[in-house]
Amino acid sequence: MRAPPLILGSLALIAGALALAESGRGLAQSASAPTGAAKPVLVELYQSQGCSSCPPAEANLNALADRPDVVALSFGVTYWDYLGWRDSFAKPQFTERQWDYAHYNRQANVATPQVWINGRRTIVGNDRAELTAAIAAAPGAGPVLAVRDGKLGVGAGRAPAHGADIWLAAYDPRTIQVAIRAGENGGRTLPHRNIVRQLVRIGHWDGPSTSVALPPLPPGLRGAAFLQAGRGGPVLAVTRLS
Repeated sequence: MRAPPLILGSLALIAGALALAESGRGLAQSASAPTGAAKPVLVELYQSQGCSSCPPAEANLNALADRPDVVALSFGVTYWDYLGWRDSFAKPQFTERQWDYAHYNRQANVATPQVWINGRRTIVGNDRAELTAAIAAAPGAGPVLAVRDGKLGVGAGRAPAHGADIWLAAYDPRTIQVAIRAGENGGRTLPHRNIVRQLVRIGHWDGPSTSVALPPLPPGLRGAAFLQAGRGGPVLAVTRLS
């Protein structure tokens, strides 16, 4: 696990659980109804092509990409670009999102690789067994999400004090082989899956059932929608759009 250059001397690995917290009537009702199935778990990996510690965690996330009970997303961060290789998928927005988690949970540092599970628990992500166990232990509370007719329905439920934001992540489901020509991983070709290309806030939820229009996805990308209790707060629910 690697910390960005300004905080290398003070890295403290975050571990363990971090607690929290209608287009029509038909869509809201379907979102409120119990499904009988376990709710998906949102797994976010923060990584960089320029980080020599990241490939094992990336491989573990790639292996989760097709699990129906997991929404696995990979976010490229920018703070290793100075080592000689500019990450081809990284955005400052994603680096900021990782820092949002650190600030919300009163952590002084960010590092790569780092996995957040439902926005509540963080691990490095290089240990496949630890990652699998953390997903199995993730809480499933939260409103039901349902997609129909170009809208996302959010079921009724108990909302956090300030509600929750509704986010849409557009990601590339393909396995993309990236040839790294410089930096710590220079000479390696690394496979990436479920790379997030866009992340936009599309609405807000305060407890009653509601629905929001889903913007069109860019060609070739898939979507995942999730509820999050503030910047860096816990993720309450997540669903794929397809």
